[in-house]
Amino acid sequence: MSINLRIFNTLFLAVFVTAMGAGLVAPLLPVYAHELGAGAFQIGLIFGAFSLTRSIFVPYFGKLSDRKGKKSLLTVGLFIYFLLSLIYTTSESVEALIALRLGQGFASAMILPVAQAYVGIITPAHKEGRIMGLFNISLYGGLSLGPLLGGVVTDWFNIQVSFLSMGVLIFFGFLLCLFFLPRETRSEIEASVSSKKAVSYLRLIKIPSVFSLFVFRACFTTCIGITWTFLPFLASTSMGLSSSAIGVLVMVNVFIAGLFQAPMGYLADRFSKKILVTAGGIIAVGSILYINRASSFGELVLANGFLGLAGGISFPAIMALGVIEGRRTAAMGSLMGLLALAHSLGMLVGPLLAGVLIDLFSIGTIFIAGAIIMGGGIVVFLRNN
Repeated sequence: MSINLRIFNTLFLAVFVTAMGAGLVAPLLPVYAHELGAGAFQIGLIFGAFSLTRSIFVPYFGKLSDRKGKKSLLTVGLFIYFLLSLIYTTSESVEALIALRLGQGFASAMILPVAQAYVGIITPAHKEGRIMGLFNISLYGGLSLGPLLGGVVTDWFNIQVSFLSMGVLIFFGFLLCLFFLPRETRSEIEASVSSKKAVSYLRLIKIPSVFSLFVFRACFTTCIGITWTFLPFLASTSMGLSSSAIGVLVMVNVFIAGLFQAPMGYLADRFSKKILVTAGGIIAVGSILYINRASSFGELVLANGFLGLAGGISFPAIMALGVIEGRRTAAMGSLMGLLALAHSLGMLVGPLLAGVLIDLFSIGTIFIAGAIIMGGGIVVFLRNN
């Protein structure tokens, strides 16, 4: 079996430009919200709102994609995301930002997990790490270029132009899927789920290996949610960094993570996936503790870069294990939806927990909490694999 390059390339480009659009404004939102008068918890709520609706709807859309096909969900999700991106230009209150993030979280539930499930279905056996690692470059590449572009655009013009740029990029992703992604036939949809009865999420999560993937992914993205939300806030308020500098700071993380996706995916097919996942988790614990001690822009870049390295080492192995489990249970869409749910829960818990801890204690406590949570994720993964 060889991979369908037309489907892979279309999904790769669509996710790349969509991630670039989302990454273009994400690191700027904490600073923008602070300028609108938002406190730490409200900033966490703005980021958490996206993950709240994404967490609610990802399981439904993951299972729906197994039954109804994936192209229609992808195109609808991208179009809704595009429309909401345009409305950002008129948002001038914290409440409006929260509402828009809720809407985009809903739309996002139809995009990345569905695209990952589609790639998982067309992935040949014993090449799960390589193919998923290559595909992850689309996500990390877009997220790494987005913050840099957003910072430059905001410094040259204003944040409203960055919002418009996000809309243009996501609309391009919509057009790619609409015109170049082939629609699955009924026989292909039925073949992808086989003749077995649909597997429930409760049954999937009770499988120890799947549970461990879910917990590790959730714990890791809790750390990501903490740093993505409050690292720009820290850099702006405590160090006085410009939007461009903040863009570079955020870009380093996802750029390094993306750089390692393909080689680590290739290694995951030939080496112990368990060791790769564990090594990435340990590096994540050390890097987030280092962020807590960083006192300059250079140290923040180095610490955040190591966090990106942790994701680059562990995520291809996690996705490869997910594809293997999705194929074994004949529930690829549901399995990818479950991993996406773990990601969304981490991105929900991280910002909200951090906002509460900052309001109650200090900003340093959020990174200590992140390290403890990541340590727990490593323990759960090792006990179930």
